[in-house]
Amino acid sequence: MPASLPSPRPYRRAPLKAALMCCTALVPGALSAQEAYQLDDVILEASARTSGAADAQTVVASELSSGGKLSGEILDIPASVSVITSREIEARGADSVEQVLNYTAGATTDSYGADDRFDYFILRGFEAYTYRDGLTLGPNFGALREEPFAFERVEVIKGAASSAFGLSDPGGSVNYVTKRPRAERFGSVYTSVDSHGSLETGVDMGDTLDEEGTLSYRFTGLLRDGELEYPTAEDDEVFAMGGLTWRPTDASELTVILDHLKRDSVPGSGGFPSGGDYARDDLFFGEPDYNYRGTERTTVSVLGAHDFGNGLSFEGTLRYSDSADDFGYAYVSDYTPDSTVDRAYFASDGSSESFISDLHLTYEGFVGGAASTTTAGVEFSWSDESDQRFYGAAPSVDIDNPRPTGRPTSVPMFADLDTETEGKALYLQQEFNWNERLIASFGLRHDWIDVTETNNLAGTVQSGEISETTGRFGLTYKITPNIAVFGNYAQSAVPAGIGVEPEEGEQFELGGKWQPMGRNALLTASVYDLSKFNITRTNPATNQPETIGEIGVRGIDLEAKAEIGAYTFTGAYSYLDAEIKENGTSGNVGNRPGLVPEHIASIWASRTWENLGRGDLTVGLGARFNGGYYYSDSNATGETGSFVVVDAAVNYDLTEQTALSARVTNLFDEKHTAYGGAYADFYSPGREVTVKLSHSW
Repeated sequence: MPASLPSPRPYRRAPLKAALMCCTALVPGALSAQEAYQLDDVILEASARTSGAADAQTVVASELSSGGKLSGEILDIPASVSVITSREIEARGADSVEQVLNYTAGATTDSYGADDRFDYFILRGFEAYTYRDGLTLGPNFGALREEPFAFERVEVIKGAASSAFGLSDPGGSVNYVTKRPRAERFGSVYTSVDSHGSLETGVDMGDTLDEEGTLSYRFTGLLRDGELEYPTAEDDEVFAMGGLTWRPTDASELTVILDHLKRDSVPGSGGFPSGGDYARDDLFFGEPDYNYRGTERTTVSVLGAHDFGNGLSFEGTLRYSDSADDFGYAYVSDYTPDSTVDRAYFASDGSSESFISDLHLTYEGFVGGAASTTTAGVEFSWSDESDQRFYGAAPSVDIDNPRPTGRPTSVPMFADLDTETEGKALYLQQEFNWNERLIASFGLRHDWIDVTETNNLAGTVQSGEISETTGRFGLTYKITPNIAVFGNYAQSAVPAGIGVEPEEGEQFELGGKWQPMGRNALLTASVYDLSKFNITRTNPATNQPETIGEIGVRGIDLEAKAEIGAYTFTGAYSYLDAEIKENGTSGNVGNRPGLVPEHIASIWASRTWENLGRGDLTVGLGARFNGGYYYSDSNATGETGSFVVVDAAVNYDLTEQTALSARVTNLFDEKHTAYGGAYADFYSPGREVTVKLSHSW
């Protein structure tokens, strides 16, 4: 197996999740006239921002959607959440999921540097599970890289959330909210070029199709001829998404979205010899003729909602997806200080077909003196995956002049698996709201998962069943209509393999939130203690999975987002006290888990000067600090040390509808080894400058 990177888990895309809780009830309370006025003001502001149009106007979201399940005012939700709106994504010029999450409390990105096959990020020290419109996509490691241009916003729910979304890790969840048609005419088009020579053009437009406004459409797409900073590296992409929404009455809505994503990439690097200091764009130790990463996926999503009246409503989301991917490269596999570098070939070829649906009813009423919101739902999922892996020795190359040796005629196959997964789940969420002061919520979910794995090389078939119940309880107390304190206890569970127990987690969290009256701002602070049990690793002696350990993380998250006059501000800080508490016979007990820093912090600030010449000028500057992390759980294969990365952006309005902008990531071209080991180092991404001309209507 390749030594440079761990292999993705075999169940990385199995759609076994999603679901959740209540729609928040708005209840008349025993408030003074002044308090009622203040509360109404906040609610009206929040309701407006849940629309896609509002997300394009502000970086401060005040409501959470999460596919219509974990939804409501952020101030009321007893958990730490972060929302990155399309406005913030555009202002920072983020063009990958990692860049979108760069300024989010609790999130660590770019752990594998130039190895850009997947979206690499962790939340609160653990692998993050991803969702789209509340339906699971799976863990980010090993999955297809998502296109941020497809999303209205990205929602980050910190901590364990299996009772809401289904089986997942305890660190947190990331929900992508798809752009939907709006009942208005709008549009934008852009063209960009970057310092590596990439050319890109995109469009996002929509309108109503009838005079009554009951039928509307939206089309979003981009074309990219992409070049990356490493020799021979490319990142070509074709993305197209069309949506149609029908609103026959004020109580009903049905949306159908079809999208197609095709990426034709060339991986950035197979690593550099360990311990050296090489220029990113100088020597290439891979194999140009055997260096590829292709992904293609077609997805159909159906989202519907109906209000029956008298407090009863229905929401449903369905998604079908068909995807294929392949990958191959030569990487640095061994190096001792001499004149040659040993290499190995690794390749994979996979396909996946999946279906997932979530249907739930919500009833809003009163129980005693409390407003009650009850949500009950059911989820079904199915997937069929094939995965072939190849590995073999590659010719060595000279360390000072690594000349290509040509594409191999063949690479030995070491794995050929077909995996079929069927899942179903029942869940219940309940919320009680006493006079908009005290809000209590709890949830229960039970998942049944059947997995059948066929090993085509060995000619064997294995099957396994998972039956897991998870829960969550939370309290929110609003000291004033604008200040809330909260606490929660939540559980998580995730399948670890056939024949072993699921990996389980739990979290205790306390925190507070503040929306200053009269200001467009949100500040959040929280402390938490979370643990993951039954951690599973493959025993190298038997090549079989076994349960070996426990990891705990205690931490603090601080986050602030504000728009005040001409200024916009985003700030975040996280402290993570992470420790391996049990680890079988590997001897890592007491160590810090690999890739988990102790301190991370970020700040982004911008200012707008109005009517400066032809139009408004906005200048933004950001900095990201990482206190450093170990490359592995052993804490013996090296560490990054602390580092700071600076980003910048400038936007000038040539007219009311046309703008010229420039974005610089890693302004000072900071360089560190993002991931390393005994043989190979992977460097952090270098400086990139992107200039874009856009027009909107």
